[in-house]
Amino acid sequence: MENKQQSNSTMKENNAVKKKVNWSGSLIVASLTGAFGSSFLYGYNLSVVNAPAGYIKKFYNETWEKRYGFSVDEGTLTLLWSITVSIFAIGGLVGAIIVTPIVKFFGRKCTLVLNNVFAVAAALLMSLSLLAGSFEMLILGRIIMGVDAGISLSALPMYLSEISPKEIRGSLGQVTAIFICIGVFTGQVLGLPEIFGQESRWPFLFGAIIVPSLIQAVILPFLPESPRYLLLEKHNTSKAEKAFQRFLGKDDVSHEIEEVLAESRVQRNTKMVSVLQLLRTRAVRWQIVTVVVTMGCYQLCGLNAIWYYTNNIFSESGINRETIPYVTLSTGAVETLAAVFSGLVIERLGRRPLLIGGFGLMIVFFSVLTVSLTLQSTVHWLPYLSIFCILAIIASFCIGPGGIPFVLTGEFFQQSQRPAAFMIAGTVNWLSNFAVGLLFPFIQAGLQTYCFLVFAGICFAGATYLFFVLPETKNKTFHEISQAFAKRNKVTLEMQEMKHYPGERKSSEEQESNFTSSVDNGETKKGIV
Repeated sequence: MENKQQSNSTMKENNAVKKKVNWSGSLIVASLTGAFGSSFLYGYNLSVVNAPAGYIKKFYNETWEKRYGFSVDEGTLTLLWSITVSIFAIGGLVGAIIVTPIVKFFGRKCTLVLNNVFAVAAALLMSLSLLAGSFEMLILGRIIMGVDAGISLSALPMYLSEISPKEIRGSLGQVTAIFICIGVFTGQVLGLPEIFGQESRWPFLFGAIIVPSLIQAVILPFLPESPRYLLLEKHNTSKAEKAFQRFLGKDDVSHEIEEVLAESRVQRNTKMVSVLQLLRTRAVRWQIVTVVVTMGCYQLCGLNAIWYYTNNIFSESGINRETIPYVTLSTGAVETLAAVFSGLVIERLGRRPLLIGGFGLMIVFFSVLTVSLTLQSTVHWLPYLSIFCILAIIASFCIGPGGIPFVLTGEFFQQSQRPAAFMIAGTVNWLSNFAVGLLFPFIQAGLQTYCFLVFAGICFAGATYLFFVLPETKNKTFHEISQAFAKRNKVTLEMQEMKHYPGERKSSEEQESNFTSSVDNGETKKGIV
């Protein structure tokens, strides 16, 4: 009876803790500032090249003619433009590959701050290319901007997952996706003819990249580093405690530090795991496969194809070509609203329903869009159905597949494994991005409107896999999520850790000893101001 009362008391205390979780000022500023100078710029650079495409091609042709005395042929011009657009993904791949040693040495926050060097350098190169008469500067700027995006899309989700309480980890993680969408929408707005979408003004579209970068570089240094990084990798209990206090908005953070130390005891190791070591670790085999599937589907599910078809569909529905850029803003607005909706409900509905449901809805609307595009020349109202399907596909993508893969990558892996995991996720992400850009024109040429059935098939495969494999990670610690996968990996966590990291528990025991002494001396209870 006494045990039952104690159990009920513990449950009430846990529920009380969950209700008391607040979005502290430091947590909000860190997430918004981090995303504004990182994922926002990724989204912005996805859309910013669309509006001035004609002017940039004209600039390429004029530069070529000044140098060589004749106009560039159509094939070479198309090749130069394709390189300009697709080389962004190559830079992203480079950034994803080099991010692991950078976040290990500099930390999560400092990596985001230093990454602005790439963004500023890229912005200067691209914005001054017209003045210098060098299209090579624009291409070089695009690849450097890709490096910035590759680093930030790994470092930002890592940082957000490590500074947030588990009760709001999903909502905070969705900030990455929300700012990608806001970046895409901002690129569309600034590309309007009334703003920078003119022949004399298009360099300002690239110069604007400096603004978010400088804002992040000024504000982020005054915010704490990831407390998990400080505690488990730098073994600095005092700084980790201060970071927890600022991010959680309370003085007593003994429970949070003990939770992190418990993870450290399970790991028996705080040394960083390489990509090869991670791939060989049986205890995370299905986590890695799941990350590869979600990141692959994130790029291969067909959203890029939607952007390709949008202008044609709007034109065929009777919308004036001069009006299309303004109508296209609706796609960016829907994308942003859907991402915000996902961030608001992810902690209530969970990751599984939003991710699987998003892919499921995309399957339905891709199928309807295929029928609509095939028959729209015979029925006058079908182009409007096509427009609706485009907006519905974008919304379906953004409520789940558009952001949750980044959240899951941060949730699946222990501290020592996380940088290598994000390197794998980033590599898959950018390779898939490049593959879509390279292969889609051939798929579209061969299958015409039926190409969307290919994407529906990819969404179906992803949703089926996730339905059978993905556990719900809402409100779970990193250790609890690892336990959820342990049965599928056919290994107990204790056996696996002892097998891979024998006799390396000293550092975590020393941290625990230091923390216990701190509690005994009343330091943690009093707090550090």
